[in-house]
Amino acid sequence: MNPIVLGVALYVLSQLALGLWVARRVSSQEDYLLAGRSLGYGLATFTIFATWFGAETCVGAAGQVFEHGLAGGASEPFGYALCLLLMGTVFAAALWRKGYTTVADVVRERFGVGAERFAVLLVAPSSVMWAAAQIRAFGQVLAATAGVDAELAIAVAAAIVLLYTVSGGLLADAITDLVQGLALIVGLVVLLVAVVTQLGGVGPALAAIDPARLSFGSSGLGALAMIDRWAIPVCGSLVAQELVARVLACRSATVARRATIAGALVYLVVGLIPVFIGLVGVTLIPNIEHPEQIVSEVARLHLGTLGYVAFVGALISAILSTVDSALLAAASLTAHNLVVPLRPGISDANKLRVSRVCVLVFGVVAFVLAINADGVHDLVEDASAFGTGGLFVVFVMAMCTKLGGPRSAIAALACGLVVWLLGRHVIELPAPFLCSVAAAALAFAIVAVLEARFRRWPRT
Repeated sequence: MNPIVLGVALYVLSQLALGLWVARRVSSQEDYLLAGRSLGYGLATFTIFATWFGAETCVGAAGQVFEHGLAGGASEPFGYALCLLLMGTVFAAALWRKGYTTVADVVRERFGVGAERFAVLLVAPSSVMWAAAQIRAFGQVLAATAGVDAELAIAVAAAIVLLYTVSGGLLADAITDLVQGLALIVGLVVLLVAVVTQLGGVGPALAAIDPARLSFGSSGLGALAMIDRWAIPVCGSLVAQELVARVLACRSATVARRATIAGALVYLVVGLIPVFIGLVGVTLIPNIEHPEQIVSEVARLHLGTLGYVAFVGALISAILSTVDSALLAAASLTAHNLVVPLRPGISDANKLRVSRVCVLVFGVVAFVLAINADGVHDLVEDASAFGTGGLFVVFVMAMCTKLGGPRSAIAALACGLVVWLLGRHVIELPAPFLCSVAAAALAFAIVAVLEARFRRWPRT
């Protein structure tokens, strides 16, 4: 075993050990899903940053920027940073005060059980696709590091991730996120310094970037398509259970608001490093075969063995923290909002078992998706947009207005999903997500008017 593989293996094992050690404190479903609602500023800030700063930033976005310039980085880090800022400034405190467990609880309280269950069927697949993106990226990192077949590396990555996730829950996730977040920041800063030094300093490094690649509209997409690309991370991820869970896990409304904003700012600053490497990558490695491996390849070429091991450990930190959260999100929605309500009186111990079984099942599904996907970026885009156009409309209406009822929410969720599926995979519209949001809003408004006129409709 070469020193790089050995170093990475020891790092991963240390993270697994830390997660398993913390998992001993998990004794209830609330501990497992929301860390006992005990997170302070440090843990909350870093778990929000580390969860969102995953494979799509270090691997997917850097590859997109390498190919398309800043236009490829619309989602990462800029769009997702805006999403976190929107959550922190507008919704975080109000969500925390309600005492919810999942985003589907918001829908149930305002629009009833039928809409709640529909929302779960939309959000859970989104989280599984997000996890698949991280597992695929983990496999890409292992393949580049150990020189093994990519599919074998993805299989190993999935096994490690499942072991790490099933046992730990959000409490273990938050504590390991602190370690992983610090490791990630150190690793990326070391890589940034090495790249800038290799290019001769800050001035020559900036001069090496083609000015044409600094435009957000340089990818050849039309204005509507570009707006759609920005709307997916901002609106679609606002209703992600991964984010909502961390807001709800904070120890107070003030912590929830401030930690989310702080996490967004850290995320944006650190996220600019992969963007920079993607921009200068065409100078450093102009003929790379797989653009998604640009960050790993630059690190391998420009860092020594010790530095490269540290960087790969940092990259794996980003992926582990995100995939853990994604699988946990899908499991929490399914267990808390679908399975447990079907068994009144179920004990806390059995609730915890149900959550862990759901994590295991969704992990296997995520592995299958990761093996068959075209790339990390496509998985992330689909994860952020799948059915979330309608859920975004319903979430905003639930949090900000008293308009509409159960049928309004169900109509919005259904129209948003159908329009996105048709626009993305059948008709191939230039802005399928925006169309899904517009269709969901229109459906909600029309049915809300009808509900107001026919108040004798029974509640579902």
